[in-house]
Amino acid sequence: MRLHRLDITAFGPFGASQSVDFDDLSAAGLFLLHGPTGAGKTSVLDAVCYALYGSVPGARQGSGQGMTLRSDHAAPGTRTEVRLELTVAGRRLEITRQPPWERLKLRGKGTTVDKAQTWLREYDPATRAWKDLSRSHQEIGEEITQLLGMSREQFCQVVLLPQGDFARFLRADAEARGKLLGRLFDTRRFAEVEKRLAERRRATEAQVREGDAALLADAHRMQQAAGDTMELPELAPGEPGLAEAVLEAAAVARATARELLTIADRRLTAAESARAATGRELADARELDRLQSRFAEARERAARLAERSDAYRAALERMERARKAEAVAPALELRDAADSEHRRTADAEARARALLPQTLADAGAAPLAAAARRAAEELGGLESARRAERRLAALVEERAGLDRQERADEEVRQEAETWLADWETVRTGLQSRVDSAQEAATRAEQLAVQRDPARRRLTAARQRDRLTDDTEAARQRALAAAEDAVEARAHWLDLKEQRLHGIAAELAANLTDGTPCAVCGATQHPAPARKTAGHVDREAEERALTAYQTADELRVQAERRLGTVREALAAATAEAGDAPTAQLAEEAEELEGAYTRARATASGLHAAQEELRRAEGEREQRVAAQQQAAVRSASRVAGRDRLEREQAALEEELARARGNAESVTARAAQLERRAALLTDAADTARAAEDTARRLKDADARLADAAFRAGFDTPADAAAALLDDTAHRELQRRLDAWQSEDAAVRAVLAEPDTADAARRPPADLTAAERAAADADRRLREASSARDAADRCRAELDRLSAHAATSVRRLAPLREEHTRVARLASLAAGTSADNERRMRLESYVLAARLEQVAAAATARLLRMSSGRYTLVHSDDRSGRGRSGLGLHVVDAWTGRERDTATLSGGETFFASLALALGLADVVTDEAGGVRLDTLFIDEGFGSLDDQTLDEVLDVLDALRERDRSVGIVSHVPDLRRRIHAQLEVVKGRSGSVLRQRGTG
Repeated sequence: MRLHRLDITAFGPFGASQSVDFDDLSAAGLFLLHGPTGAGKTSVLDAVCYALYGSVPGARQGSGQGMTLRSDHAAPGTRTEVRLELTVAGRRLEITRQPPWERLKLRGKGTTVDKAQTWLREYDPATRAWKDLSRSHQEIGEEITQLLGMSREQFCQVVLLPQGDFARFLRADAEARGKLLGRLFDTRRFAEVEKRLAERRRATEAQVREGDAALLADAHRMQQAAGDTMELPELAPGEPGLAEAVLEAAAVARATARELLTIADRRLTAAESARAATGRELADARELDRLQSRFAEARERAARLAERSDAYRAALERMERARKAEAVAPALELRDAADSEHRRTADAEARARALLPQTLADAGAAPLAAAARRAAEELGGLESARRAERRLAALVEERAGLDRQERADEEVRQEAETWLADWETVRTGLQSRVDSAQEAATRAEQLAVQRDPARRRLTAARQRDRLTDDTEAARQRALAAAEDAVEARAHWLDLKEQRLHGIAAELAANLTDGTPCAVCGATQHPAPARKTAGHVDREAEERALTAYQTADELRVQAERRLGTVREALAAATAEAGDAPTAQLAEEAEELEGAYTRARATASGLHAAQEELRRAEGEREQRVAAQQQAAVRSASRVAGRDRLEREQAALEEELARARGNAESVTARAAQLERRAALLTDAADTARAAEDTARRLKDADARLADAAFRAGFDTPADAAAALLDDTAHRELQRRLDAWQSEDAAVRAVLAEPDTADAARRPPADLTAAERAAADADRRLREASSARDAADRCRAELDRLSAHAATSVRRLAPLREEHTRVARLASLAAGTSADNERRMRLESYVLAARLEQVAAAATARLLRMSSGRYTLVHSDDRSGRGRSGLGLHVVDAWTGRERDTATLSGGETFFASLALALGLADVVTDEAGGVRLDTLFIDEGFGSLDDQTLDEVLDVLDALRERDRSVGIVSHVPDLRRRIHAQLEVVKGRSGSVLRQRGTG
């Protein structure tokens, strides 16, 4: 991955648009990012991270999906935007991100939030143009993560190397180291394996105990069903013999239950016969009692009907009067409607007249309508006055606009005069800058011819020194790989021999009765061979063979790398010669310094020329603006006189039209209200007269209808009317009386009922008592039989369930033993796990060992061969082992904890660790090449010699076109590193400046 260009707008401390040309900075291989505290150095790295992943590290992301990333110095109309151009996996991409933006609404007041936007484009070399790929946040995020092969956390640790984090990593305990390594190498799958094994162990243990508990529960249920005929074994879950004892007791209980069921069947048959005889006697007695009660009830109902005969005749007469009154009902409804309408219109007339002047309060409808027409005619005559009033307001606004224009032109003239007074001094200073920059460009061209040969010899000398150490390391790795291959081959041959010794057990595992043996041909297998402890199967042998082949391939690769390193060493020695690296570095540094100073001075040529051209253009613009302002001021005099004359004429016309009102609009409002009140009063007066006539007609028609229906007055007809509810209730009472009379006559005429009334009363109590005794005896016999049958069925079911549970427990217990052993081994609690290392810790320990090896290669150079980082799997106190990290001091030959290092030693040790971790994570992510790295702070704790050694190591990182950016406050680095990106803060926000680049 290589960064090319970064554009920032309204992001973090940068209020305006800023650009970073990484191609220009990377030309020197090593560049410095510096600036005062709080200027925004970290914000540049945050912008790179935000462009790639849509978020920034840690708490700087804030809340609201990135709305806090916006600069407080940005103009209200400027939207926050980050654009990054980079090359990854051979593809040149451009990513543009805009976080959510709260801005003013285009219409109305208040603010609205624009959603976040993301664009991804790719450069097509064939067409030399950019093509759009996606605008989806999710698709772009997945594409970038797949190309880089790293999450945001891994990117921040690998590309943006935070030295403070790794210093804490050196001093941290095993648990803290495990958390960081777990995030970087994603060992969650191993932790998940531990969790799944533990869950499986608990599950199988619960199943075994559940099986034993279920067996005992079945035994208790059998005891409850059998009563005192069954005795339970005094055994707990898991004790031997429990299953056999339960099954034996169940067999005895089942035999006893069958004998009791036979006795209960015989008792039930006798009770059913006795119950049938008493049932027939009870039915006869109940029928006689029913008929006698029916006759007596009919006689009582007939007596009650005779008592209510007068009320029945009165109800018939009331129903007849109601039918006559129904003919008068329409006239009554019409008269009530007319009366309600008359009262409503009279009230409306009274309200309308109350709003009129006293002179018109008693006027009729016609005079009121005439007065309303006169008010409307006067209102129509005010329309021309309204237009004059609107024109007068426009004239006032137009004169105010002329005054504003006059003030603005005056300000333009004064500003132009002030600026032009200093023109000659400004022009002389700018021309002097242009001349100095041209002379420096000539010197830089002369030094450039001498610089490149010196740089090539220095690079070759450094490569020669590095390859000398790499050759020895490659030789040692080749020797170790050869030894590993020999050991892997011996292990494979041993396993193969063990498998041949136990092949009989492997063949016996596939034997089944009736199938011929593949060796002897026999179909009976009385004593097949059994697998012994430590048996080697085919899979174990194949794994050993695969391990041997892998080790042999690694040996070949190590020998090939050794040859490559030796060839590179010979080429570097031929290029650099025998001169010491320090001498070549001093010569190259002198040339580079002179060249850089010349280039730095010459780089201002274009800016000085542009500034001179801009100043000359601004002078011409200010002279022109001064002249135009004078012309506009003269043209406004005539327009102002015309407006004053028109304004005086309009004011005179309006004074006549509005009379004693404040304005023409107020006079029009008075006339509109007067016309509306008069019109409403006239309408309500006419409506009241019409409803009074309709009420009089309704009274006459009602009196005529009541007389024809046979009533003396309309009030009598209204009193005779029945509403629907009363009519239905009266009709129901008449129908009920008639139905009751017919029912009583029918019962008294029945022959069976009359015959039963002549017989003696039935003795129902004695018959019911005999039947109840027979029912009780039958229920008792039936309950006893059902209980015996349920006991027998429950014992059969529980016995079968217990037998099934016994067969199921054996494989469950075996599986639990195997899973418990694996779970305790993975969790580090098993006695077989001597170092008490969890599975995840074991994997992280292997990763930490790789990181320590990669870091040592650079730490040796930084510490002049004194320090080496080694991984330790010793236990710390009572905790578990696996994530220890020690440093070996070559001067004393002792191994000690990394927490004992001094401040400077801790810095370059953490720097070596960070670089080593970057290499390992990069390999883990699929080998994505990282051509641009950033290192954050910590250089101030180093002395000059150590700083030189650290810079040599960092300078070696730029081999194969790799560039390294250092983020630091150290002033000495500004002299040593010429390519610089400076962050300058100010009251209006920070700005970026590139120095010492082409």
